[in-house]
Order: sequence, then structure tokens, then C-alpha cells
Amino acid sequence: MKLQQLRYIWEIARHDLNISATAASLRSSQPGISKQVRMLEAELGIQIFSRSGKHLSRITPAGEQILRMAAAALRQVDNIKQAAQEHSDPKRGTLSIATTHTQARYRLPPVIQAFIARYPQVDLHLHQGTPTQIAQMAADWQVDFAIATEALEHFTDLIMMPCYRWNRCILVPTDHPLTQTAPLTLKALAQFPIVTYVYGFTGRSKLDQAFQAQNLTPRVVFTATDSDVIKTYVRLGLGVGILARMAYDPKADQDLTMLDASHLFEPSITKIGFRRGTFLRGYMYDFIQAFSPHLTRPQVDTAHQCRNHTELESLFQNHPLPNH
Repeated sequence: MKLQQLRYIWEIARHDLNISATAASLRSSQPGISKQVRMLEAELGIQIFSRSGKHLSRITPAGEQILRMAAAALRQVDNIKQAAQEHSDPKRGTLSIATTHTQARYRLPPVIQAFIARYPQVDLHLHQGTPTQIAQMAADWQVDFAIATEALEHFTDLIMMPCYRWNRCILVPTDHPLTQTAPLTLKALAQFPIVTYVYGFTGRSKLDQAFQAQNLTPRVVFTATDSDVIKTYVRLGLGVGILARMAYDPKADQDLTMLDASHLFEPSITKIGFRRGTFLRGYMYDFIQAFSPHLTRPQVDTAHQCRNHTELESLFQNHPLPNH
């Protein structure tokens, strides 16, 4: 059994059993990968993949178990390499982050700028996606850190730590009737078409819950994953924008009026996390603390020892969080 064979079967599973895509990803040949998989199956005496003609059709029950063990073995090998490099060259390496557009556009730029200045020899890769995609990437070891607000609690292998609270604002053209409404209410808001995030993005669930609690049905006429896209359609008069307060830029958005909505919605909490068992380099601890100063190295290590989400929630239950 070779580590390369374990990597092949793991990558095949990750690429939906598509050997051609796997070969392209690994810069290898399709026949070579197929041969190594068959050699591994012959050595183990079981089929990892069921086949339909020349194509892989599904992962066998035995294969599912072997793939879980292969993933753990491959991660331990990577951890050994990371540990060695931490001692030989602590300021050189890679860091990959998956997050949403709002975090990437409005919250992360100063953090990343300072990080690159401090660690110029660390290659940093930023991936964007839906909260579910972000969490899945971290769960599958494709990225080091996941940063998001929604969907993270569904992945039990992730150590997710709270970073800060944030709430929403209302954006409207300067002459909009809501600018004369005081106090602003959900009932008043529900009288106008709404432009906001796609469900499952950037705390959207808190928005829906607030309206439902007052038996109101908002008329959401347009949704997007991108805060800047939402603002574009507010400018076109499509509707009232409801978006993260951090996405409002007083200079860039001076043609729009921002109305505080923190009294209308429960605050949301953005979290940062990683897959359980990840070896954290020194610069990784520094990135976490740069993004969320209260998450010191001892705090992160304590969180890493938590066995489940219940223990994590207890750890941070009374922890004060900044507002953004």
C-alpha cells in the first residue's frame, strides 16, 4: 500500500468518481490512476469502487470506511510536513481561506493586508462560496479556515469559534419614503419590495425569522449573494435593500441613505474555524487573532480540545464579542 494510492482514491471520491477530472487535478494520467486503484483493491482484497463498464458508479460500503481512514492518514502526513516546516522555516508556507463575498470584500482586506506585510513568504489563497460550500471545503481539508455566519453548525468535524456580532441596515435612495418613517418598523418595511441576500447567506435566516415572528410576509423581489450587487439594484429602484451593516461604505454609497435596522433583527455571529485535527502553524494562530483579537492561541487550543458543538458553545457562552 502506498500513500499515493490513498491520495488517488481520496481525490477520485472528491471529484465525484470522475477519474479524468482527478487526473487533471493531480497532473497525472488517467490510465496510471486507474491501474493504481486496481492494485490497491487487489492488495486489500475488496472493491473500493463499484463499476459500470469502464466507469466508476459508486463507492462501496467497505470503500466508505477505507476512504475515511485514508483521509485521516493523508491529513496526518500533511500535519507531519507542517510540523517539520514550522521548525525549519516558520514564516514560510501556505494559508487557504474560504469565505463569503461580504467577508472577503468588507471585513478581510485590512486583516489580509497586515498579514501579508508580516508574513510575505506565506502564500495566501482566498476562496468564495456559499456558507455550505465554505464549510464543506474546510471539512474536506481543501482549505485551512472557513469564515462564515450560516450553515457551519451542520458540520460536526469543524471547530468553529465566534468572532464578532453584526447586524443589518436598510439602504434606500435619498428620497425614499422610509427616510421619513420614525421609528422604522418591520410593518413599514414590509410595505415595500425588498432586495436582500439569497437564503442561507450572510444571516438571511435572522431576517426571515424576524418577519415571521410578527406574522409578516415580506415581498422579496430580488436576491443575490453579493452585497455590491444588492446595492446596484437598490440604485435601480428595484426595492429596499437589507444587507449587512459592514457592507455600507459612507463614501462609495453616499448616493444612498442608510437606516439602522439593529432594533428590528437579532444580531448574527460570524465564526472562523478549521477541521478537527488540523495542525496549526504559528502564522495560522496569528491570522485568527488578527481577524478576531479575543481568539488568542490558548483560547484556540482550548477550543480545539472540545469534543462537540455543545462544549464549544459552553466555552464561549459568556464570552464578550465585539460588534461590527
